[in-house]
Amino acid sequence: MNSRILEEDVRQFAERFELWELLKDKTFLITGATGLIGSVMIKCLLELNRQKHLGIKILAAVRNIEKANLIFGQNEDDLQFLQIELNDININSIGQQVDYVIHLASPTAGRFMEDNPVETFDLAYRSTYALLRFAQQKKVKSMVYVSSLEYYGQILDDRIITEDVQGYVNPVSSRSSYPMGKRAAEYLCYAFSKEYGISAKTARLTQTFGAGISENDHRIFAQFARSIIHGEDILLHTTGESAKPYCYTMDCISAIFYILLKGQSGEAYNVANPDTYISIRDLAEFMRQHFNPSIDVRVELNDNMGYAPVTKLRLSAQKLMALGWQPRYDLKEMFERLIMYLNIN
Repeated sequence: MNSRILEEDVRQFAERFELWELLKDKTFLITGATGLIGSVMIKCLLELNRQKHLGIKILAAVRNIEKANLIFGQNEDDLQFLQIELNDININSIGQQVDYVIHLASPTAGRFMEDNPVETFDLAYRSTYALLRFAQQKKVKSMVYVSSLEYYGQILDDRIITEDVQGYVNPVSSRSSYPMGKRAAEYLCYAFSKEYGISAKTARLTQTFGAGISENDHRIFAQFARSIIHGEDILLHTTGESAKPYCYTMDCISAIFYILLKGQSGEAYNVANPDTYISIRDLAEFMRQHFNPSIDVRVELNDNMGYAPVTKLRLSAQKLMALGWQPRYDLKEMFERLIMYLNIN
């Protein structure tokens, strides 16, 4: 991995983020801290501390402290690791006052969701419930639950998808454990905001990627980028009809902070760059055309990969943009930076 690309991203984020003054002397509790978005978000907050001396404190909820130490190092005075089970979070185990909660912990592999529907749904619901109770008792200023575009289920036309739309989710499919868990967790955020006055919001993310992904990441964007680097044909295991927009990690992290600081309690916000909307098949051709025209795009159908059903999600980001957020990275720059990050030659 080319760590310089991630370092550039993080430095530029800290230089550009407009709402930095609102984070002064605040304490964050962040779950999923060793995942892509969580780990890069924490690095962005630490860089804001270095550049602007904000006094931000971070409590990072992790399952594996050794892994966390490898990602962040062991010499960050502003970062504390909490090895806790999110489903049964003990309020009394966190003695510090917490201002902001960002709940990112979630499985990302389709195969895991297919094979472990109980665990997938249970983590989404019970961890969100526990954190909302924590936010209630600690009088947290604001909480963001990080959801997914899979919340929308299956939609087959190209209509604009605003936050009030819902598509079909098959109630007797193991793979539905993920979108149904997201819907349940989102409703909890709404219910707690209405009944208890908790300032809980939802960030409904499209496919998000960038420098910082794991070398073991096998999601489609990573597979396509590695095919470009190695000069290998891009192989599709579906017909590639599904379509969605994308978002670069830094834009996503900025969006989550905008929702945290400026979003309305109980509301959900799509997080996407609408200009990047493209089908998987067209994305493969886009990658070949722009980055390695010598390779081909081939289709070898495989129904056992745990992929979500075919759907077309042309997400609107107008509600998020009304808070003042704007994406900075277009589709070509997203993949340029991802390829540079993955290419260690």
